[in-house]
Amino acid sequence: MCYNIAFLTKRLEKYAERYKESLPPALFESASRMNESRDLQPWHFVSGFEHPTLPIVSRSGILFARWGLIPNWVRNSHDAAEISTKTLNAVGETIFEKPSFRGNILTRRCILGVDGFFEWRTFNNRKYPYYITSATGDLLSFGCVYDLWTDRQTGEVVHSFSVITTPANPLMETIHNTKKRMPLILQKEHEKLWVSPSLQPADVANLIRPLHNDHLRAHTISMNANNSRNDRNYPEITDHVVYPALGLFG
Repeated sequence: MCYNIAFLTKRLEKYAERYKESLPPALFESASRMNESRDLQPWHFVSGFEHPTLPIVSRSGILFARWGLIPNWVRNSHDAAEISTKTLNAVGETIFEKPSFRGNILTRRCILGVDGFFEWRTFNNRKYPYYITSATGDLLSFGCVYDLWTDRQTGEVVHSFSVITTPANPLMETIHNTKKRMPLILQKEHEKLWVSPSLQPADVANLIRPLHNDHLRAHTISMNANNSRNDRNYPEITDHVVYPALGLFG
């Protein structure tokens, strides 16, 4: 699955520029004007269970959305809080069937651009943390779905999203060797297509597949990443740490 990421983009206009081709021209120009001085919250390590608010790219523009999708049909804030811990991810193989996602996969697809993500390999009863990034140094574009939920008590409208997951590619099978899953990572040429409102269901399904190994690189990091009670949001958390027990893959 995918519950932990690094998001280091500090300026919204830089984020908008990266996804310029996926935004309608008018919305890109508007975002550039409105957000030319807007700062973003960078995260060296953040867990989805903290429900951070992050910028997602959609055909409606760049939206600030909470990680952990709240379906629009949820009745109250108690139920919203409960379901959002279960919707950090959306399984790609069943996304067209699950009530929380089946409408959104057709009409509310979006992209979350991250610097990297974290996963764990189990070896000899120990968990070794890895940091996975793009092989080119570019942002990784997670394929996601989002929804809008209105709190009936306060009137607040909350945007929220889920990261779609796929079966692991061979690299991720080695790292995430228990669940053998990985986030849906879109190739750059598929980003604009992913958010297109005219995409047919069969075409959407064809895009939900594992990214090839060649597009990713990975290295082991500090065991400090293993404990959620630790402060993990610091720059050195992604530094390479060698574990001799893992041999060439450590």
